[in-house]
Amino acid sequence: MAGRAGHPRNPFITSARYSSIVSIPRAILVFDSGLGGLTVLREIAAARPDAAYTYVADDAFFPYGQHEEDEIIARVVPLIGELIDRHRPDLVVIACNTASTLVMDHLRKAYSVPFVGTVPAIKPACAASKTKKVSVLGTRGTVKREYTRTLIRNFAQGCDVTLVGAENLASLAERALRGEAIGDDAVRAEIAACFVEDSPRTDTVVLACTHYPLLLEQIRRIAPWPVAWIDPAPAIARRVVSLIGPQADRSAAPAKFLFTSGRAPTATLETALRPFFGADALDFA
Repeated sequence: MAGRAGHPRNPFITSARYSSIVSIPRAILVFDSGLGGLTVLREIAAARPDAAYTYVADDAFFPYGQHEEDEIIARVVPLIGELIDRHRPDLVVIACNTASTLVMDHLRKAYSVPFVGTVPAIKPACAASKTKKVSVLGTRGTVKREYTRTLIRNFAQGCDVTLVGAENLASLAERALRGEAIGDDAVRAEIAACFVEDSPRTDTVVLACTHYPLLLEQIRRIAPWPVAWIDPAPAIARRVVSLIGPQADRSAAPAKFLFTSGRAPTATLETALRPFFGADALDFA
């Protein structure tokens, strides 16, 4: 999804028109409450390795699920404006389900830059399910939102959809990326409610938080039976590619990574972060 917008450096030139005038590296800002949006960035960077990426983790406010909706809107909308002014992106990706279900309309009204959001992939999951038993695994904030329930009403296609609010899974994913060993029991407790054993049983689970694919290998291993895990990141990457214009004919600047708290990543985290950007050149701002 993206709003209609002019190029941020010239509001009288549309993004599509700008793309046809000159082929330079596109600047893409990827924003998340923490490190989960890296799973989205990885797909986008693989599709468009020529772009210049800035990744912003709002760790000063993490996790968003612990805040009220009005607090998240009041935090994210002006913060995105500051980041646009600072980094001058051609496109902004809100790589967070919790934020996207709340702020996208506000962002598109406030700023002219195109936005791509992240919402639970309920429509493709229900279309793909053979047993018509689908679970949506998200943060408690995401699964309780009316936005999510509207998606179910509009796109369930006859499926029985179970909403599962995981209290700690995003934090466990962050800890895993930082090099901590996460026990199977802790993860199993977060995902257990996804597996409905009625006949027929659940065959598809929507990963409705961008953090969760960070633990997907472990989740698959400990799941009580095989299911299809639906990650929205590839679809988000395709949407970005459709909006951002042609490949650049010269290299982009090194990617940038920053925490809103201003702290620097540890050496272990730096090493873990680099593969998500698809390049060795990475500037920790």
